[in-house]
Amino acid sequence: MTGILLISGGHERAHYALVLATGAAAIGRDVTLFCTNAGARLLLADQPLLRDAREAAMGARGVAGIGTLLDAARELGVALLVCEAGLAAEDLRDAPLLPGARVTGVVDFLARVGAGQIVTL
Repeated sequence: MTGILLISGGHERAHYALVLATGAAAIGRDVTLFCTNAGARLLLADQPLLRDAREAAMGARGVAGIGTLLDAARELGVALLVCEAGLAAEDLRDAPLLPGARVTGVVDFLARVGAGQIVTL
């Protein structure tokens, strides 16, 4: 099991959290992506990171962007979890989430990962 903890709301870290999640899932690992605090923005239905200037630049260079990686993560079975406390901290408690994203807490994340690897971005 691989757990990826995203606490940053910036494009660069969100993008690489998805690169790691989809890469691990592609080689057969069970993956849980847990987004908290500003990182919770990655799993909002109104996806501000898709409007980031880096998205267009990456696409022009042939690099999969956040939208493509989110679709791949769902197809590969990556569990997309959003921290309830993180949503509250960012005043996003009532914000709609992407399809497949689920609100939960840190205990659920840790229980899912168990003795597996946790990567923090």
